[in-house]
Amino acid sequence: MSALPYIGELNGVSTLFVKDEPFFVLGGELHNSSSSDLRYMEEKVWPMLKGLNMNTVVLPLAWESVEAVEGVFDFSLLDGLLEQARREGMRLVLLWFGLWKNSESNYAPGWVKKDTDTYFRVCDDSGKKLNIISPLCEAAVAKDAYAFGKMMEHLSRVDHEENTVIFVQIENEIGVLGADRDFSPYAQEIFEQPVPAEILAVFDKSKQQGSGWAAVFGDEASELFMAWSYARAVEKIAGAGRACYPLPMYVNAWLEQHPWRPGTYPCGGPVMKMAKMWKACAPSLFTMAPDIYDPHTADVMDEYAVAGNPLFIPEIRKDPVCASYVYYAFGKHNAIGISPFGIEDLMADPSIFKKPPLFLMMELNIDITAMDGTGTAPYLSAAYDMMTHIKPLYLKYRNTSMLQAFVQREANDGGLWLRFGIYDMVVSYKRRGEGQPVGAGMIFELAPDKFLCVGMNYKFDVYTKPGNKNCAMISRAVEGHLENGRFIEGRVLNGDERMNVNLNEKPSALLVEIYDL
Repeated sequence: MSALPYIGELNGVSTLFVKDEPFFVLGGELHNSSSSDLRYMEEKVWPMLKGLNMNTVVLPLAWESVEAVEGVFDFSLLDGLLEQARREGMRLVLLWFGLWKNSESNYAPGWVKKDTDTYFRVCDDSGKKLNIISPLCEAAVAKDAYAFGKMMEHLSRVDHEENTVIFVQIENEIGVLGADRDFSPYAQEIFEQPVPAEILAVFDKSKQQGSGWAAVFGDEASELFMAWSYARAVEKIAGAGRACYPLPMYVNAWLEQHPWRPGTYPCGGPVMKMAKMWKACAPSLFTMAPDIYDPHTADVMDEYAVAGNPLFIPEIRKDPVCASYVYYAFGKHNAIGISPFGIEDLMADPSIFKKPPLFLMMELNIDITAMDGTGTAPYLSAAYDMMTHIKPLYLKYRNTSMLQAFVQREANDGGLWLRFGIYDMVVSYKRRGEGQPVGAGMIFELAPDKFLCVGMNYKFDVYTKPGNKNCAMISRAVEGHLENGRFIEGRVLNGDERMNVNLNEKPSALLVEIYDL
């Protein structure tokens, strides 16, 4: 048995293994400050996670909390979090908030923040310093890497057997906000120097050897330069950690979005158009992960779930729609895991829950409904419970044509046509009620004439193949639930109920058998 979690291949699919068994993150990410205090975790967080059928908590660990004094390390907070998670039967994904979090440098220790000469800042094109330590500041990157290595070394000592922490995020939503690149004197000097030969080779620009970034890359020069700068810094930090304890590691992305100009989103971060640079400069990372709050969630999943980039979603909207995306992430894209943000809010008393200010949501270009977790808990809990119990079946059929998944992409998306071996299905999304998930699900072809349908808010019709003049009919329809991959039969639908075989707003399962008339 492997002593460490790892990303491996299973039937051609990148899969997370924990204790040498496939593991799928049914997670939730905490608010940024929740994990900074063990008492707060005991009183305000762990009780709020019961009943959600989660298996993993995604939580921050700040550099300032482990090295408040330079060279003096205190891992008592980390030890306490590990102890609490083990007691609760949870795995952890650690978010290392080091030099950068949401572009800025707010989680570095005070001794780093205050020494602006040694740990110099990014400047905008007017020369104004931004609250971002430059990724080209080798002294700062070295200090972050050293602290991260010390943390991973400690984690190796205290968690090697238990594997409470299954993988680690390096920094958080990095890149330059407020400018399209770093214009500090040192950064400007590097920008004007010739592009490194290895980067020219990656982008098939070797004929332009000796030219600066602007001459080689034109309009894309600023963003590619910053992606190169950040990816190299992250690789140094990840390398220091992996040398001590080689857990899987990744970075997350603040998505490119309207108004689309670099600097209005973090320039140089791991957005997909920068993937070639990131993959070349940070090969230790197993994936670039999207944080998804915009309405086009399925499209973002499609964009990020590509070869060489397993889909992990560390942050996603927490309104009831997040339960729908559980089926699409796993069923369509073989996801490593999914994790709504602010998970501790879902089971809290709605009367005391404070929603983010409207102006902040507008400034961050976040869909306002994405942060409203009212009514989400029962839907997400049911979706996670189903994924837990469907796991053996899911492992058998995923990445084959006998498992097809879908989700309603927008209000006018009526459904889709699914083609199986002998029969086809037309899935039609039901009208979504207020505070409900959208239509979504997975359909398993268990046999040529037998299908397991799971999910919510859709109905389906069955058809013979074109050219077959027979009519496809449902011979048997049975409600039920899953236990360890087995369908446990419940109510058999017939008579009037047979006229309207569908899945309602709560995640459920239905077994149907088909025949030709």
